[in-house]
Amino acid sequence: MSTKRIVLVTLAALIVLIGVVVYFNFDPSNPTLSKFFPKCPFYSLLGLKCPGCGTQRAIHAMLNGDLAGAAHYNALLLVALPLIGLYLLADVLKKRWPGLNNALNHPVSIGILLVTVVAWLVLRNIFGW
Repeated sequence: MSTKRIVLVTLAALIVLIGVVVYFNFDPSNPTLSKFFPKCPFYSLLGLKCPGCGTQRAIHAMLNGDLAGAAHYNALLLVALPLIGLYLLADVLKKRWPGLNNALNHPVSIGILLVTVVAWLVLRNIFGW
């Protein structure tokens, strides 16, 4: 591994670690602290929850061990995190397991993901999830 790559990986790991520490310690649902966290432009403009609304609070809840709270803020995130991990693993190991990478990036798989996200957008605004 080159020195440049080691520096980039170390820097990325440090940024992730800082983000974890910030989200663990600072609650984005706290009204006095929420001004420091970005607001959803979709919600601000349309008054509807986007598929990602509540993700900041859900991450904070997960970092503090509150899976029920995380599901309350954004249930799709709890389902998506293992899938994101699978996509990352498939990308890293695509030479070793090309079939997994091809299956996950197949147009049908991508279509299923798109339909799932759109369904979540519609359902959470109809039922108030």
